[in-house]
Amino acid sequence: MSGTYELFNRDALTLRPLAERRNLVTLDDVLALGEAPEPFGHPALAAVADAIAGANARGAAVVMLMGAHVIKQGLNRYLVDLVRRKFLSVLAMNGACAIHDYELAAIGATSESVPENIKDGRFGMWRETGAINDVISAAAAEGLGFGQALGKHIAESDLPHRDLSVFAAAYEAAVPATVHLGIGYDIIHQHPSFHPAAAGTTSYRDFLTFARVVQGLEGGVVLCCGTAVMGPEVYLKALSMARNVAAARGEEIRHFTSAVFDLVDLSSDLSIEAPKNSPEYYYRPFKTVLVRTVRDGGTSHYIRGGHRATLPALHALLTNR
Repeated sequence: MSGTYELFNRDALTLRPLAERRNLVTLDDVLALGEAPEPFGHPALAAVADAIAGANARGAAVVMLMGAHVIKQGLNRYLVDLVRRKFLSVLAMNGACAIHDYELAAIGATSESVPENIKDGRFGMWRETGAINDVISAAAAEGLGFGQALGKHIAESDLPHRDLSVFAAAYEAAVPATVHLGIGYDIIHQHPSFHPAAAGTTSYRDFLTFARVVQGLEGGVVLCCGTAVMGPEVYLKALSMARNVAAARGEEIRHFTSAVFDLVDLSSDLSIEAPKNSPEYYYRPFKTVLVRTVRDGGTSHYIRGGHRATLPALHALLTNR
């Protein structure tokens, strides 16, 4: 039975080569490992690094929730090193992370100008980036998750900058890199090659993979880096699932550390929720990651600063240990 409403005809779209696009992020913006252009200090950083080291030693999960801005800030080499050293148990990302990571591996550049390209409908219409859709369509039939399939594809490809790929490094290190989609959020959803059933199937496999890792969070760490909605929301649901199963076994998941890395200036006491008449109440990293999910025995920290400052500083503390 056909739907009631008329649909947009994707076959009428015109895709263009990436060679025609001006990119806002290039290889010159990707930091070398050890390069820290913005020295940073924060009293909570050492405590977070200690918590990660302790979790690694006891085999507890270290979960990183991440938005695409971390990649656009040129931090791929730091992320790759954290994955390869097994500091992280899972790296949960949105679809934009997959796109920027793939484009960096493919052409050594990413991030287009939205104002420049939306005016005539070129925004997001880049032929080579649509190759991700083909990878994911095949992954659904192969039983792979979105992140694992993309990492496998990049790792086994001849893409010239695949050494920068977080997904490839995660695949090679057998560390889950999970992708949590919202249909219509990402430029590849515009393309005629987008297969919504495959994308949904592979992203849901990633969600279940993520939830399985969260089952090991007792004594572990949650890091929320530049993701205001996807990360906290996916984490909240996965934690509820994990606690549900733990409770049936007479176990608990409540003694762990959470840390949010972002730019928002939080004025409230981080141990209690902001009132509903405050904008801070609606900032999910605060409400969900720093307060609600750790109030029964956990510890939380908020580290305010740019990612190019905070992530290298945390990496230095971890590797110096």
